[in-house]
Amino acid sequence: MKVKNSLRAAKTRDKNCKIVRRKGRVFVINKTQPRFKARQG
Repeated sequence: MKVKNSLRAAKTRDKNCKIVRRKGRVFVINKTQPRFKARQG
């Protein structure tokens, strides 16, 4: 999982990427390509 300051580029890398808020953190999750996971902060 990559930790980034901004997820703007991470969410457009694949069409299956979704942005999710969990416990005050912002995540990018992708069921079909798990290598695109990212977390903000």
